[in-house]
Amino acid sequence: MAEWCNTTPLEWQEYINKEVKVTADEKNEYQGWVLTTDPVSGNIVLANFLEDGKVSIRAIMGHAVQSVEILNECNDEQKEKLVHLFMPVESKTYSRDYLENRKDSLKTWLEENHIPVTESGRTLCVAGVLTIDPPYGPENCNSSNEIILSRLQGLVQTHITGTHL
Repeated sequence: MAEWCNTTPLEWQEYINKEVKVTADEKNEYQGWVLTTDPVSGNIVLANFLEDGKVSIRAIMGHAVQSVEILNECNDEQKEKLVHLFMPVESKTYSRDYLENRKDSLKTWLEENHIPVTESGRTLCVAGVLTIDPPYGPENCNSSNEIILSRLQGLVQTHITGTHL
């Protein structure tokens, strides 16, 4: 068990992804998996996975922390849960084949509609003014020209809806 005020931010990193018991002012105790620590304030962010599949997040202010005791090390499954905790729901992992098929389908469709498109690695470049990155949806279109951006996003959405990609 470590006295929190006598440890450094570098040492606080050692607690990340570990289950701990935090003793704070007024003998309050908190238990959970350490998501992160703030190197300036010493704040600790704990996560607890509830039985209904939800997650409870608690922040303990660094000035209130008296001691931290490591209870458990993180296994691979637990670490994976913690790492993906704040990823957007729509953030998915796609297979290389799926992305390649989706890119080829969109490129072919744009060319069939007489829209000039080139490839640069995994990125599609449309008319030299817009790029489309994986996974090639409307939200993956980038351009400084708002009019072109809006129109191409509409076309990409039409393509996705029409081909059920």
